[in-house]
Amino acid sequence: MRAFRAGLARGVIELRQAFGGSELVNHLLWPVLTLVAISFYRNREFRHTGVRLGTLVLPGVLGMFVALGTVLVIQYLTVEREDGTLLRARATPHGVRAYFVGKLFMTSGCVLAYLAILLVPGVFLVDGLRLGSPAAWLTLAWVLPLGLVATQSVGAALGALVAGPRAAGLITLPVMAVISVSGIFYPITALPGWLQDVAQVFPVYWLGLGMRSALLPDGMSAVEIDHSWRHLETFGVLGAWAAVGTLVAPVVLRRMARRESGARVAAYREKALQRIG
Repeated sequence: MRAFRAGLARGVIELRQAFGGSELVNHLLWPVLTLVAISFYRNREFRHTGVRLGTLVLPGVLGMFVALGTVLVIQYLTVEREDGTLLRARATPHGVRAYFVGKLFMTSGCVLAYLAILLVPGVFLVDGLRLGSPAAWLTLAWVLPLGLVATQSVGAALGALVAGPRAAGLITLPVMAVISVSGIFYPITALPGWLQDVAQVFPVYWLGLGMRSALLPDGMSAVEIDHSWRHLETFGVLGAWAAVGTLVAPVVLRRMARRESGARVAAYREKALQRIG
């Protein structure tokens, strides 16, 4: 509990900093551009179902922004290892675990802000979302927390394994590939069978499915695998990834932190100066 409280306090401070000054523009940019893209095809009909393509895509886009928390955590870890933040955290009681909790809280806050920026105007931009249903909010109440923890804990574990900014850039490529083939934008049944099997191993597919089940009419489950929203399987897979991630990520982070030293931080800074020069 001490680690949790310390991490929560740390996350609140970092979240305030993330939405201050010029950083606010960076956080607004991608959600706004995404809304503009959705507006171009919001009135197109999907497969003569009577459902507009914009209505179908918006829940998937919300799921995509949750999944991108994986990339955000990888980037944050890479930067904060080189500037000595992780080294300083290691020197405090429960430091690495508190750092992990704080990073989850801060990144989750950023992602939830993105979702609000997308969803509030999106309600007026597209038709057919069932936000007035209590069942929709109940589904969101368990899909979102599990999705946030599952994706970001994986990001923390991957970020602890990369050697530097270049390696972080390379590791985000397979992450983006998984997101792109996971049916996050489009029902996965439109993809080849072998890709469907691969996508169902990862939490991104189930995150997108859960978001669609919460926000789309029940009849749209007809275009999904088994013609069902598969809530039980969604809860099981996301819960399993979240549980494994929260157990593995702090262990990997502690091992990475033990290898850090003042000399290594100085070496990181020297390399960074050389890159700038």
